[in-house]
Amino acid sequence: MTESVILVSGANGEIGHGLIQALATLSGTPPILALDLNELSSTLQPLVKYSVQGDILDARLLARLNEQYRFDSVFHLAAILSSQAERIPEAAHRINVEGTLNLLQLASEQAQRYGRNVPFLFPSSIAVYGIPDLQTKRSLPPLQEDQHNLPGTMYGCNKLYGELLGRFYSHPAVPEPKLDFRVIRFPGIISAQTEPVGGSTDYLPQMLHAAHAGKPYTAFVRADTQLPFITMPDATRALIRLWQAEKSLLQKQVYNINGWNCSAAEFAAKVREHYANAQIDFQADPLRQRIVDSWPTSLDDRVAREEWGWRAEHDLDAAFAAYFLPSLRGASQPTST
Repeated sequence: MTESVILVSGANGEIGHGLIQALATLSGTPPILALDLNELSSTLQPLVKYSVQGDILDARLLARLNEQYRFDSVFHLAAILSSQAERIPEAAHRINVEGTLNLLQLASEQAQRYGRNVPFLFPSSIAVYGIPDLQTKRSLPPLQEDQHNLPGTMYGCNKLYGELLGRFYSHPAVPEPKLDFRVIRFPGIISAQTEPVGGSTDYLPQMLHAAHAGKPYTAFVRADTQLPFITMPDATRALIRLWQAEKSLLQKQVYNINGWNCSAAEFAAKVREHYANAQIDFQADPLRQRIVDSWPTSLDDRVAREEWGWRAEHDLDAAFAAYFLPSLRGASQPTST
């Protein structure tokens, strides 16, 4: 009999690290099958039962996993991130769209084979929004899920289409059993454990890590650039909370979440409060600046709060006091769910 597992694709990424660490603390959950293009990080290997190195575009690999395992749930995290996606758009489309389609098909086949709906968690992004200009951006209230869904980036198009593909595979017209598709649109995420690569919101976490390492940092955006952010523990907490939510409580499939909103200059000032010698300046990269200027200042997360009890534990002050500084300075920081 095939063993029931939780499949985590893109396990080596920032969210993968946080999610696997959080899942490993839960009792009564199936073992984790980690899938990544690269060998799994040594910090994660003790936390998973199975680790597979491979490509989500490899049909033979996915067919083998389909035969060897029964997927209790799927967390599909594998993706080419925003800044990198704009430089290699065709490759980003293959990974972010075709790869997502492959896993949706795989999970759909599993639902039919084993006669149960398969929860499929998909991290989407503020990149699905497309605001036409800075004046409009600064005048808008927190955006709801169905507003300004006209992304101007390859990554945003990929994520929005991934949301639509998931809707297709879980549509009421599809016979039961099927996918139980659930989406979180994330703001920028800041991890104290890992340094980000390839994202357009990386300027804040990179600023923080550089200050801690005693290195100068030049942010690739203007000082007045403003976006919403959350901590990695809040991000993983949200994924697990939505995963565990009773389906009968969920009226939507796509949910915004929000933590705090601050400008790059405000975050730099906060960093300097704790790292007095931090050397931080700003030199906008035209491509990345255009990207972040098209994303909202804040997200309206009222529906997530109402339907599955979402609430960020960290605002900006709490992020530094309860997470960034203890983690960077070596204090134990368990992830609650």
